[in-house]
Amino acid sequence: MSETTADFDVDAWREELQAKRAEKDEFFDEHPQSPIPPEERDEFEGLDYFDPAPDYRVTATATAHDDPEVVLLDTTTGREMRYLRTTTLAFDLEREDADLEDGTYELAAYQQERPGSDQEEPLFVPFRDKTTGQQSYEGGRYMELAPERELEDGDELVVDFNLAYTPFCAYSETFDCPLPPEENWLEVAIPAGERFE
Repeated sequence: MSETTADFDVDAWREELQAKRAEKDEFFDEHPQSPIPPEERDEFEGLDYFDPAPDYRVTATATAHDDPEVVLLDTTTGREMRYLRTTTLAFDLEREDADLEDGTYELAAYQQERPGSDQEEPLFVPFRDKTTGQQSYEGGRYMELAPERELEDGDELVVDFNLAYTPFCAYSETFDCPLPPEENWLEVAIPAGERFE
């Protein structure tokens, strides 16, 4: 499986993170499929981010759901999208102000229901936290995880909140974005990843 938090090079990680952010800024600024409306791109000066925070790159333990439950996620336009809850990810955050005594949190990970598709979908992790609507987008943020193989109970994988991103619907109403369900509302601030004020 992927490397854990104990054995990674912080400097190399920080450099790679900054490179990804620069690449995304370029996409938003210049690409025809940028969510920034064309008439607003001249004023675009780059996305806003929390400072890189290695503490929010955590190792999560997976619980795989052999018979995934269908979950209907509400969207920003009032529709519903069908997803399968395939995995639950449990992880620790070392936070003095954690609301949970043991500092352990869980997030559900979903895959879009695509009957007949052989293509392996990434794990979709939409979430809200205590920065939502203040320092980050009011509709929550997303992460996508691509494990090297199908996860089994007890597998560990890295969840890097520094890669949490704002859905495209924050920039244009032409997009329809799923909203994080209540089971993925974290009762703690995650000051990592993209900001949006």
